[in-house]
Amino acid sequence: MRSEDGTQDEPTGEVPVVSTFDPRVRVTGAEVAHATGEVPRVDPETLLQPWTDAPTGQVPIVVAREQADTVDPWSHIPAPAWREAEADWVAHEGQFDASFLAGDLPGALADSPSMWAETAPDHLSDAEEALFDVAPRPDPESGAHREWRTRRTSRSNPLEGRAVRSGANRSVALATLTGIALVLFVLAVFYVGPLAVAVLVVVTLALGAAEVFAGFRAAGAHPATFLGIAAVVLLGVGVYNKGPAAVAPMATLLILFGFIWYLNAEKSVDVVDGFGATVFVFVWVGVLGTSALAMVAPHAYVGRHGLAYTLATILLTVANDSGALFVGRWLGKRPLNARLSPNKTVEGVIGGTLFTLLVGAVVIPMMSPWTMRLGLEAALVLSVVVPMGDLLESMVKRTLGVKDLGRVLPGHGGVMDRIDGLLFALPTMYFLTHALHLG
Repeated sequence: MRSEDGTQDEPTGEVPVVSTFDPRVRVTGAEVAHATGEVPRVDPETLLQPWTDAPTGQVPIVVAREQADTVDPWSHIPAPAWREAEADWVAHEGQFDASFLAGDLPGALADSPSMWAETAPDHLSDAEEALFDVAPRPDPESGAHREWRTRRTSRSNPLEGRAVRSGANRSVALATLTGIALVLFVLAVFYVGPLAVAVLVVVTLALGAAEVFAGFRAAGAHPATFLGIAAVVLLGVGVYNKGPAAVAPMATLLILFGFIWYLNAEKSVDVVDGFGATVFVFVWVGVLGTSALAMVAPHAYVGRHGLAYTLATILLTVANDSGALFVGRWLGKRPLNARLSPNKTVEGVIGGTLFTLLVGAVVIPMMSPWTMRLGLEAALVLSVVVPMGDLLESMVKRTLGVKDLGRVLPGHGGVMDRIDGLLFALPTMYFLTHALHLG
């Protein structure tokens, strides 16, 4: 500091005292304490304890005060569920999905505990916002539900969050042995007669429909499983006795009984999703598959040639699948459709076509009324439609997030993995025989 004559004074070491109540310095709460001698316990505006009070150890409430009296914080926690089978562990909308705790996505719980919030802020990325879809669905009649639905449908990947079941590595040797056993069994059933073949077809279609329904349930859908399987079985019986004319009445009955089935469904059940899955399986497995029954029925063709047409369809489909498998593993490099099925290659399709033409020219003409020309024509047509059936099942499995729809056949997977191509080949052969006037 300087003295009055302008000279520099020596430092004294004293610290200036600043009054707490200097009008230029304001400390909230101090004036009240100085004026009244009493310190209020709670500030009426902020509902917080004044800074001059000793700490009490209380923690401020984090739930919005306007909702604290009306919203039960425990209401969104799902009830305990019995989990035994593999599909029971699949997380679905109203259930807790523990996968987002791993922290491999930006904003996972390991990095941001705020991910437990029910609605996502607007500034989050797509990967972070996807994590909020595991939160409980808001009340369907509230504005929060519309926001939740908008976020859910606007995601770039609508299949994100689906549970995926890994399939076991398949042994080619085991698959070959299983395939040979299946062919011998089918030949023995055809030797018995049309009724035995019809029973085999109906049982196979029922098992295939059950596998697909299980896949839909694993993905969180609510199909009418019992109703769908019953419709497939009854359709098979009707087609065997009355021909394709039974399809329309059975489809009508399925729609009517499906409406009754979902009439009292819970609000949490997506009726459109479940009912759509039921009808889809009925058409895919039931309507297409019962084309075999339309051919093996005793009254379908003169001389009961329907057995020969159906058996030829099975042999040509097996030849196509086997050729595609072995050639694809040996020479396959270019995927046929990398997005749907990266294991199916262009080289495999070519190999399957060559195998199918070989069987059509050599094996099929051994059965009456087939000839080499008809065998080659049928083989060429089925070489186009059988891979389409395989791709359709791959599309369904990719959509549902499963590796295999079943595991009942060693080395092959489930029933649907063996009849997926047949479901396209059977109706094709049925219409082909009529187009070529083979009745």
